[in-house]
Amino acid sequence: MDFGLTDDQATIRAAVADLAAKFDDQYWMECDRDKRFPSEFYDVLASGGWLGITTPEEYGGHGFGITEASILIEEVAKSGGGMNAASAIHLTIFGMHPVIKHGSDELKRRTLPGVVDGSTHVCFGVTEPGAGLDTTKITTFAEREGDHYRVNGRKVWISKAMESNKILLLTRTEKADEVAKKTDGMTLFLTDLDRDRIDVRPIPKMGRNAVSSNELFIDDLMIPVEDRVGEEGKGFTYILDGMNPERMLVAAEALGLGRVSLDRATRYGNERHVFGRPIGMNQGLQFPLADSLARLDAAELVLRKATWLYDKGEPSGREANTAKYLCADAGFEAADRALQTHGGMGYSEEYNVARYFREARLLKIAPLSQEMVLNYLGSHVLGLPRSY
Repeated sequence: MDFGLTDDQATIRAAVADLAAKFDDQYWMECDRDKRFPSEFYDVLASGGWLGITTPEEYGGHGFGITEASILIEEVAKSGGGMNAASAIHLTIFGMHPVIKHGSDELKRRTLPGVVDGSTHVCFGVTEPGAGLDTTKITTFAEREGDHYRVNGRKVWISKAMESNKILLLTRTEKADEVAKKTDGMTLFLTDLDRDRIDVRPIPKMGRNAVSSNELFIDDLMIPVEDRVGEEGKGFTYILDGMNPERMLVAAEALGLGRVSLDRATRYGNERHVFGRPIGMNQGLQFPLADSLARLDAAELVLRKATWLYDKGEPSGREANTAKYLCADAGFEAADRALQTHGGMGYSEEYNVARYFREARLLKIAPLSQEMVLNYLGSHVLGLPRSY
């Protein structure tokens, strides 16, 4: 076993940390408060070529694996940008994988260079109000009309739709009651987010407000056949290719948030004096922070194993889901303890740990809940009867 980073990985970590450090807590607090997309941050990452870290070199990217992407996204979150920073680039650095793997050469040549250089913003349209995590229940429908598809439906919790000019859209092309398997009959498109046909409505929410979450109302959107990803009816299998890497990236984001929370709590524990001594001297505060350190370190090891397996082409579902579960728990616990360490000032916005707390809580829900992870491990790993 080798737990060291390669030269490339160490370079990525140092370079991204240096870039992210240019955007301090004040910047992220203002973006979150004003519900303003972090364009300056996004542009700096784009100009450095980091948005294409996993995109093949022939389309302008670097062609690295999910390990390198997870290192990048962890550093972004750990800088203090948290989920606002990570969500601004999350889909770009790996979400195009279904297109890279299954899209036509023409579609890839037409779209991927713009995604890499930052000029094309893409959102991912899968979740629907009546389906939730049961993707097979989506009803947004694409009906073939000659060389176009006419699409009608509704999507919800679509991140970054306000800023995006393209959407990776999952639809049904056959109704659920007309297919042999419930996962059949779904088709994936990468197409223009036409504002004349798609009404985008932001959802008010408790945190991560620099990157919008939205409802989409789609009325007679016309999509050319050339924008279809792969074959008609196989869209569900295509998005499955990206699910394990997505869990790994979310785990890395949670890990980064936990690290920055612990850093801020430790700093405050050393600096804040009450009753004539630093509060970090008190074991009632010191022990929880030390426990979070141990839990974050342990969660990181599972994440590193998961990305290593994926990049080697080995099965990684068990490790990817476990990493998401453990990193989300450890990251939130660290954020909660950071807030507690700050006492009353933690509940204010001055020290930013309240923002970390709100954003870390999201990672126990999205992109799938902790309970759904346990469902997977229970049925697919332990072999227990499926409960859903």
